[in-house]
Amino acid sequence: MITNANKTCYWREFEKNRVSHSAAHYLMAIDALRGKLGYARVTDVAVRLEVTRAAASAALSQLKKRELVAEDPNRFLLLTEEGARVVEQVEQNFRTLSRFFEEVLGVSPEVAQADACKMEHLISLETGRRLLWLMALMLDNAEHAAAISQAMAAFENPVAQERDPTERDPTERDPTERDPAERDPTERDPTERDPTERDPTERDPTECDPAEVRHE
Repeated sequence: MITNANKTCYWREFEKNRVSHSAAHYLMAIDALRGKLGYARVTDVAVRLEVTRAAASAALSQLKKRELVAEDPNRFLLLTEEGARVVEQVEQNFRTLSRFFEEVLGVSPEVAQADACKMEHLISLETGRRLLWLMALMLDNAEHAAAISQAMAAFENPVAQERDPTERDPTERDPTERDPAERDPTERDPTERDPTERDPTERDPTECDPAEVRHE
């Protein structure tokens, strides 16, 4: 039983995180732009992250105050030593988490990358390194990797098994309901004539045929 799960000192750790999810992506955008173009401007960052220039400018201003971002002599953006260290850690966490989710847990690449992106800036360097070591331990051994793959392939979503047993499966027909393809033997086929009804094409024997009337 986990007795310390609700301690204030633990949940407040989230607020003490070095960078937020948004800040991490601003830092990675600068790193990617400098690697691709050789420089990074506020406008370039805004376009890459699909935000307004004003929003990018405000966010980058805060990162400069925290000494994660600086400017070179040409006023282009660059990462400080600490900013570069944050980017390296976040990107390493992303690679480790996405690979673990996909190759160990067996989730789809799309889900693996989406979940890794949500967590990449949250886990510590120590946790990330240990997770990477554990994953290597499990996957580098062919026998272990095959056993894990087989076990995860047999995994069934527990949510799908939590259906109330008193609820009827909508794909199953209610046994009390008659199949519309089956005819109730007590019901008359509408295409058949009721034997008690007179055929409109037949003459009523009680009626006299005018053609048969003999004039005197």
